[in-house]
Parts: sequence; C-alpha cells; structure tokens
Amino acid sequence: MRAEDTSGKRTVFCVKFQREMVGLEESPFDNELGQKIFDQVSKDAWKMWVEHMKMLMNEYRLNLGNPEAQEFLLQQMDNYFFGPGAALPPDFVAPKQKN
Repeated sequence: MRAEDTSGKRTVFCVKFQREMVGLEESPFDNELGQKIFDQVSKDAWKMWVEHMKMLMNEYRLNLGNPEAQEFLLQQMDNYFFGPGAALPPDFVAPKQKN
C-alpha cells in the first residue's frame, strides 16, 4: 500500500518529478500501461501529459476514433513517462506567452 500525504490522499514516487507526490485517484486505463501510470505518475505529471496530448492531437490532427491515432498517443504517453520523452511535431512552434 502506498503512503498517504497529510490530507489523506494517496502518494506515489513520481517518475516525472522524481519525488513523492499526490497520485491519481484511479487508473486512466484498464491495461498494463494504465496500472504503471497509476503506480508511478503524480496527478501534476498527468496534468502536464494531458496538455501535451492536446497539442499532439491538434498538431497531428488526430481522430481518436482511428485505432492508429490511439496507438500513436499510447506510444507517446509511454515515451513521455517511461522513455526518452514524447517528441514534439517536426514544425511545432510553441505559442507565445501572454504578458
């Protein structure tokens, strides 16, 4: 059983931040990758992934009804958390920050 922080929330040693942090409340998927994410990814790291995933979906114009698009995102997610990191699209230009 994982530790709990002072608020009683489940904590994990986050693979992205390399420290104990509040974990997800439930597994994002019913498969091995989902369980791995549940066990090793913090809520904050998951929020970062969701933003990165939105960018990928927009830049690559992915249709999530397409099995190839789903597989691409799963591979990118695995790389983002447990591999070399998810690559940015070739012509990606980050939006300018608002002042």
